[in-house]
Amino acid sequence: MISQYVYISTAQGLSRDQVQAILDSCARNNVEHGVTGLLLYNGRNFLQLLEGDKVAVDQLMTIIEKDPRHAGLAILHKGEVDARVCPDWAMKWIAISDAFDLRQERLEEDLPKAVDPAIHKIVMNFAMLN
Repeated sequence: MISQYVYISTAQGLSRDQVQAILDSCARNNVEHGVTGLLLYNGRNFLQLLEGDKVAVDQLMTIIEKDPRHAGLAILHKGEVDARVCPDWAMKWIAISDAFDLRQERLEEDLPKAVDPAIHKIVMNFAMLN
C-alpha cells in the first residue's frame, strides 16, 4: 500500500523563485526517499499531495509541519491507496492560472486522471480560492 497525504498551508509572499527553489529541493529529496506528488501554490497557500512509503511520507510531513514557511497547516486527507497517483512526478508544480475563468480548465488538463474523486474535488476547490 502507498501512504498518501493532502494538506493545505499558508505561505504568503513567496516569490516565483522561492517557490521554484522549494520545488527543486522537493524533487531532489523526494527521489531519494521514494516520495512522489504534486504542489499547487496560489500566491498565498500551498496545497500538496504526497505519496510513498508510510515511514518516508510521515517523516516528510513532520519536516513540513516544522518548516517556518508553512503556517496553519491542515491535513485534508490521510490514507492509503493501491497505486501512486503521481508515479512519475518527484514533485510536479501545477501552476494555477492567473485568469480566474481558466483555472479549472487548465487544472483539469494537468491533474492526473487517477486522482480519487474526493481529492479531485479538494484540488479543484482550492484552485478557485483567490
